[in-house]
Amino acid sequence: MTKAMTCSALPLRLGLTQWSHNHWIQSLYGKGCKNGDRLARYAEIFTTVEGNTTFYATPNMTTVKKWHDATPDHFRFTFKLPQTITHQQQLRHCDQAVADFLNTMHVLAPKTAIWKIQLPAQFGPDALPVLAKFLNKFPSHLTTGVEVRHPEFFTKGAAEQALNRLLIEKNSNRIIMDSRPLFSAQATTAAIIEAQRKKPRLPVHAIATANNPVIRFIGHPNDSHNDPFFNNWLQRIPLWLAEGKQPYLFIHSPDNNHAPESAMRLYRRLQQQVALTIPLVDLAQPQHLQQNQQIALL
Repeated sequence: MTKAMTCSALPLRLGLTQWSHNHWIQSLYGKGCKNGDRLARYAEIFTTVEGNTTFYATPNMTTVKKWHDATPDHFRFTFKLPQTITHQQQLRHCDQAVADFLNTMHVLAPKTAIWKIQLPAQFGPDALPVLAKFLNKFPSHLTTGVEVRHPEFFTKGAAEQALNRLLIEKNSNRIIMDSRPLFSAQATTAAIIEAQRKKPRLPVHAIATANNPVIRFIGHPNDSHNDPFFNNWLQRIPLWLAEGKQPYLFIHSPDNNHAPESAMRLYRRLQQQVALTIPLVDLAQPQHLQQNQQIALL
């Protein structure tokens, strides 16, 4: 990415489910990279990240400030609301908890593109008024994304239509999980078994209810097996780009060991697909690989 590239100029944002992973020493960080420097190295390549840590525990303000300082101005986080709000209280009687969380995260608010509301499978159609009330109270200047897992929201019936109408009305993005590649894999490793146990197996409905459609692509452990599933996104994402939307694409894999390489390869496929209409910026090369190339030229 060039230094002149701004947040608004990015047609699409690409990221992973985390920024710190020991296996990425070779692919992203380089040997000798300290744990505290991993986010900065990650942000040299990717333009967004799923902030899943906030789902389990709210960080302290010192940590939040470090995250802010480690990333360039064009970088954007997405953070999940704490599970105490979304799963335990299920959006009820949580005004103070939301206020406390946002107060802790306020330093990062300018760099946070989407505040994610991941709802449990038991949060069904009858609870839509609760979601509507929650979105009404959520600060209007902050962008939200909602991920649902109740089966009735995936039947294209009245429940799903009501959900989509609500999200469109509230200008909230529906988060789309594509777990087809994951469930096409044979359960031959502990990582695959665990991922298939935890991730929902639901239909993929590619709908944009606001300006930042969010795709969570849960890949096959063999990256080449992802291509038939990603072909659908090679058709859908360009349509959103042509409409002026800015999609967020997150690439996962069962153990995430090779998620960076998979994300880069799939992004380049998309880049080739839209090259003649909406050019996507080239991904930067990891710093340590640049240095190795420079040494090789001497």
